[in-house]
Amino acid sequence: MKFIDLHCDTAMRMYEEKGKLKKNDFSIDIEKLKKGECMAQVFAFFIELSEVSDPYKYFLNMYDNFIKEIQENSEEIEIVTNVYELEKANSNNKLGAFLSIEEGEVLKGSLDNLKDVYDKGIRLITLTWNFENSLGYPNFNFKYKDKGLKSKGKEIVEKCEELGIIPDASHLSDGGFYDLIEICKKPFIATHSNAREITYHPRNLTDDMIKKLADKGGVMGINFASDFLGTSPVSTIEEMIAHIKHIKNVGGIEVIGLGSDFDGIGNKVEMKDSSEFPKLYNALKKANFTENEIEKIFYKNVIRVFKETL
Repeated sequence: MKFIDLHCDTAMRMYEEKGKLKKNDFSIDIEKLKKGECMAQVFAFFIELSEVSDPYKYFLNMYDNFIKEIQENSEEIEIVTNVYELEKANSNNKLGAFLSIEEGEVLKGSLDNLKDVYDKGIRLITLTWNFENSLGYPNFNFKYKDKGLKSKGKEIVEKCEELGIIPDASHLSDGGFYDLIEICKKPFIATHSNAREITYHPRNLTDDMIKKLADKGGVMGINFASDFLGTSPVSTIEEMIAHIKHIKNVGGIEVIGLGSDFDGIGNKVEMKDSSEFPKLYNALKKANFTENEIEKIFYKNVIRVFKETL
C-alpha cells in the first residue's frame, strides 16, 4: 500500500549528524522509503529556538544541506510542491519530497521571509514548537492552553493560504487551533497529533477539535511517539489502531492521515522505520478496516487536502 507520511525530522538529523539521504542509520532514508512503498514523505526542517541564535539562518543551512542530498539522488527522489508534481515524480518511479518548517519563528514574523520560503518549496509550516514565538503559543504542558494566535500569527496564516502554504496545528495551543478554525478558508493540517480522549497529552487533539478539523476538511497525522500513543515504552501498532478507531468514530475516516514523527521520536517503535509501513496496513486489515478506508488513511485524504490547498 502506497503511503504519504506528513512529518519526519530526518532533514535535521542529516544536517546535525552528517547523515546521507540514500542510506543512513536513522528511521528514514531513500532505501527504507522505497521498501515501505512510500509515495511521498514530508520532510520538516525542525529548529529548536533555545539552541540557535538565528532560526532563519539555521533553516537556510539545513535547507541547503538537504537540497544537496536531493540533487545527489535526483534519479530516485525529487522536491514536489503539489499533487501534479507528485504524480509526475511517481510516474517516473521517483519518491516525492514535500518540504515543511517546524517552528514558525523561522519567519521572524516577516512576510518577505514567508514568500522566500515559499519560493524555496516550503508548503507546510508548523506555527510553533514548544516555545512561545512571534506567531503564537505552544501547548507545551498546557502552559498557554487558552492563548490564541498573536496578531502577527493571524497575518501570517492568512498570507500562507494566499500563497498556498498549509498551516500546521501540531504543537499549537488549543486557543491557536480554534483561531485557525475561524481564520482558515481552506483545510489545514495537524501533521503529527493523536486523540486526547485516548491519551491525555497536550499534543493530542480533543474530540471537539477533531470534529471541527473534520468539518474544515482537514487531516491529522497519527504520531508514532509513545507519549502521544499510550503507556507502552515501545510504540505499538495496537495503540496506533486504538487512536485511529477513535478518530474515525469522532470525525470520520476522512480526517485521518499518517504523521510518523520518525527521527524526532526518542523511543523505539514496533514499526522500527519507514520500511515497515506494511505492518500497519496488515494490522488495519485484521482490525476490519476496508481497503478503501486504509487507502484514505495512507494517502487519499492527504492527496485531497493537498489538491484543495497547494
